[in-house]
Order: sequence, then structure tokens, then C-alpha cells
Amino acid sequence: MMRRIILVRHGVSEWNLLNLFTGWVDVDLSEQGVLEAKEAGRKLKEAGIELDMAFTSVLKRAIRTCHIILEETDQLWIPEVKSWRLNERHYGDLQGLNKQQTAEKYGEEQVHKWRRSYNTLPPLMDPNNPLSPANDRRYANLQKRVIPMGENLETTLERVIPFWEDQIAPAILDRKTVLVAAHGNSLRALIKYFEEIPDEEIMALEIPTGQPLVYELQDDLTIIRKYYL
Repeated sequence: MMRRIILVRHGVSEWNLLNLFTGWVDVDLSEQGVLEAKEAGRKLKEAGIELDMAFTSVLKRAIRTCHIILEETDQLWIPEVKSWRLNERHYGDLQGLNKQQTAEKYGEEQVHKWRRSYNTLPPLMDPNNPLSPANDRRYANLQKRVIPMGENLETTLERVIPFWEDQIAPAILDRKTVLVAAHGNSLRALIKYFEEIPDEEIMALEIPTGQPLVYELQDDLTIIRKYYL
């Protein structure tokens, strides 16, 4: 049996349509995002891909994308694991701000660095901010020092990779076909890691919403080929 992992970035969210920095804010899918998730499920079903396990974040836009895909493929019964480690990167004090207005205030170049660079941190959030994950029950069991107040792709990768090594990779090595329904930056972190993409090249990587990205892997998890459905 071929080893496979399918990555899907959640469909367009309500805040994507409003052009707002979202990060860990738990916004829902838009109508367009629901349709994208359904189309992703249709493509997987049409390709005859049978899933054995699904992984997603603890944010509803990714969870709903995962569930819609599994419903469309008649595979809602498979085991599913949710983890904060697959959350979108935390955009710090940028969360909730309009991207265009922020660019007008700080400059296009600075905002591009905050959004796309590997190791530039955004302005950090005050832990007392109402949007702080420190006030969110879903993170109550995490040590306070683990909960981010702002992340770049480097720090996102640092919390994603332990989950890859502890949960996702062992499932693939057990010859399970795995779905990961997550976010643009948590998926960019995963891809950077197992494709070994250099730091200076990762800014150019863009993952479209709602399009299944299939990786076929060798026994040592090196890539045979990858393709979008």
C-alpha cells in the first residue's frame, strides 16, 4: 500500500472576506468556504481516496472543513484528532485588524514581512486582551508559557513539528492514509519541514483554500510525488 497524506487548507472564512487578520480568533467558514470544502470532498471521493485518519486544529473553520470533507466522502466514521498545534499562526496584536488599513499605517513592506517572512514576529498581544487565547477554555490545560501572544512561521513550525512527529508521522508509517485539514501557515510549516524548503524560499509558498494537496511517500517518508486534485 502507498503511504499518503492529504493536506487541505480550510475554505474561505468570514474574516478572509473582510480582509482581517484572523490567527487564533475562532471565526467560521463563509458560504464560499463551505462550497470549497464540499468540492474538496467531491474531488477526494472522485479520486477514490479512502482515508483512515483525520487531523485538524481546534478552530471551527478547519474543523468544519474536515467534517464537510469527511461527510462528502462518506467517511465521517474515521478517527479524528484535534490539536491546538495545528492552529493558524497567532498574529499577535494584528488580529482583528484590516490588512489594507494596517498596510497604510505601517507600510506595505512591513506588513508583507509580518505576513510572509520566516522569522519576523508581529506586534505581540497583551495577555489581558479579550482576544488572548490565555482567556479561552480550549487552552486551559496548556502551561501559560506555551500559549503564544504572537508567532512567525519559525515559531509556528516549532509547535507544529512535535505533533507531526508524535501523531501524524506514526500514523503514516502505520500505512494509514491521513487527512490534515488545517490553516495556511500551519500547513506551510509542515510543508517546509518535510520538503526541506530553505528559510529564504518559504515566503513564496502559497497554499490555495479548499484544494486537496496529495503527497505520495516512500517508507522513510521522503516524497515520491505531490499533486493537487
